[in-house]
Formats: sequence, structure tokens, C-alpha cells
Amino acid sequence: MDYFVNKKGYYGKFGGAYIPEMLYPNVKELEENYLKIMESEAFKNEFASLLKNYVGRPSPLYYSERLSGKYGVKLYLKREDLNHTGSHKINNTIGQILMARFLGKKRIIAETGAGQHGVATATVCAREGVECVVFMGATDVARQKPNVEKMEMLGATVIPVESGNKTLKDATNDAIRHWISHPDETHYIIGSVVGPHPYPDMVARFQSVISKEMRSQLNKQTGSPLPDKIIACVGGGSNAAGAFYHYLNENKVELIAVEADGLGLETGHTAATTAAGTPGIIHGSMTLLMQTGDGQIIEPYSISAGLDYPGIGPLHAHLFDVNRAGFYRATDQEALDAAFELTRLEGIIPALESAHALAALPKIKFGKGEVVVVNISGRGDKDMEAYRKHLLAEKRMKFKKERFKYLFWKFIK
Repeated sequence: MDYFVNKKGYYGKFGGAYIPEMLYPNVKELEENYLKIMESEAFKNEFASLLKNYVGRPSPLYYSERLSGKYGVKLYLKREDLNHTGSHKINNTIGQILMARFLGKKRIIAETGAGQHGVATATVCAREGVECVVFMGATDVARQKPNVEKMEMLGATVIPVESGNKTLKDATNDAIRHWISHPDETHYIIGSVVGPHPYPDMVARFQSVISKEMRSQLNKQTGSPLPDKIIACVGGGSNAAGAFYHYLNENKVELIAVEADGLGLETGHTAATTAAGTPGIIHGSMTLLMQTGDGQIIEPYSISAGLDYPGIGPLHAHLFDVNRAGFYRATDQEALDAAFELTRLEGIIPALESAHALAALPKIKFGKGEVVVVNISGRGDKDMEAYRKHLLAEKRMKFKKERFKYLFWKFIK
């Protein structure tokens, strides 16, 4: 079975380009040129140079001795958190800013949820010297203040979006509306493997540097390029697409995607699309999304701004549909617990998005000694307020327990 996009822009029954007429010339221009540009020597050389000398690639593949001991496996962490700007997002924005230049575009727009894509976009726009406008839900602006400040310092204009749930979906809606009004001079740097074809394929190709490096690093460290399992979080799914890309046709490698379950599927406050979604169209492509019976989008919920999206990319919808990837869910609390576990066992503070991938570890049945890679897609600087609240709650609970013990022993004496 072929897991890659076909000539019509579909992964199985998912994908395509469902776009307003005003955007057709832009999307068609990109579709006709993106592969030719990406395969040109000039593009490949500059992209490779920037990944090495600007982003700091290859990112390390780190053997986690303590997590390995806990789960009885050989567990490796792909350290995308060590990239310039602190996440995997820079891989795609470097590629797309070069794409925009080759296409003659002078102005960039983007959407962002957790702010990592916004920061990465603002960063490459500053380097390239072009205007940058970032749309961000007002809810996310408030909970991701450090990244907003970084974007503004880099010279980007951050536009808070007040519609809907004021999160990633709404930011994407407004970015697309803006693109429709400014189609000629503007390139839209979509931050995930979502949107109309060719965006899902283009973004996956830029992010595939992750799995390309993994093959080489695993071969050096274990004697084989093939792990038994690869685990990554999925909202739209660009970090997972990058981690899975060079293993899609390696059926011996189990691919595991972890979605944000918020407060739990049964509460309705979730972003677990494969569990709560059905086929439909969102932001220019046919995929799985959370919607009512008459096609109205259900607002997602997650503590993680980067996973707070009502759909998944069409590649992931296809992988789910044909059972090529296993999809797990992790609640807010499970993600928080996993983040603190990694921090205290390895001294690595992950992004809340990455913490969802780690939260799947207790739920997975591992064979003894299996080689497992978890993609740590970003660092947790931006999530310190959420972690601080969790730590305070943990301290209060500890205090209550200690006080109960004290009162109990005082009573029986």
C-alpha cells in the first residue's frame, strides 16, 4: 500500500484542495512549482546549509537510560527541542521562506497556536527581511505570552483573533480570510500538514529531515536504522509526519500517534479527532474532524495550545483509516504528569505537546528490549505557567496529606 500523496493531492480518500476561487491561482502556482523548486540544486544546497548552520541540525538522538529502565526498552528521544527557536517548526519555516523567495513573494502570513510556529515564522522572516503577519487566537495569546513577545521582538505583527474559541482553528480561519484579500503578493506559511494540496505534502517533506536523521543515528547507536516503535504527538501532525516519513513503507516499524484528550473523551472537552471525528472538510482539505451531524465544527479543548485543533492532517487521517498507525489519547493530567516525569528523570523540560507523546508510554505494550523513539517536538519554556500551576497543586496536595497524617496521629494519641 502507498502511504504518500497521489498526483491529485489525496492520501487515500483524504486530502485535495477545497479552496475559494480567489486562492486558486496561488495554490495552483505552488502545486505546479513546489517539487521543481525543492528538487533544484540551488534550493537543496541552501536549505541543507541553513538546517546545519542556522537551525543547528542534526538534532541529537538521546538515549534515555532512566526511562528505558522503567519501561524495559531501549528508549531514545529525538531532541527537536534543541533546534533554533525551540521546536521542529523551524524545519518547515526555513523551507517555506525559501519557497516564497523562489516564487517571488514579498509578504508572509501564518497562523499559530502554541506560538512555536509563529516564532519560527517571525524568525525566518526577520532573517529574510520580509513583512510577517501572524494570526493567533486571543486565548492562546494570553496563555502563550512569552512566544507573543518573541514574535513582536522579531518584528512580526501579531493579530489576536477574537472569534470562535479564540484558538488555533480560529487563527487559521482568519489567516485564510486575509490571504483571500491579499492573494498576489502574499505567501501563507501553514505550520502543519493541513490545508489544501500541496501544503500537507510540502510540509511533510520539509519535516522529513527528522526521520532521515533518525535512520542514520539509530544505525550508528543500535546497528539498525529501524526502531520497533516511533511515538509522536498529533494535532495537525507535522512533527509526527516528519518522524514517520522515512518509515511509512517500513511495515515492521510501528507508528504511534498521540492525540490530546483534554478532560477526557466522555466529557466532550477533547481534541482527540480520530476518536471523536468523522470525515469532512476543514481549511481546504478532506480529512477527519470533530463536527456535528449537520457539519458544524465542534470546538476542541486541550491544555496544549499546539494540539487544540478539531482535525488532523489528511496523511494522518489516511494512516488511521488503513491501520498503518496506532492512535492513542492522553488527557491534560496525563500529559502534565509525563512532563514532570521526564523533567525529574532526565532534566529535560518538554513542551506540553511533546508531553502527550510521553504520556502514552504507560499505555503501550512493549516487548522486552524493544527500540523505541519518542519525538520531543519542542521545549517547555512557553508552558512554564501551566507547569507552575501543576506544581502548586502538587504541593497543596502534599501539604493536605501531611496535615491529615499529623491530625490523625494527634487524634489517636
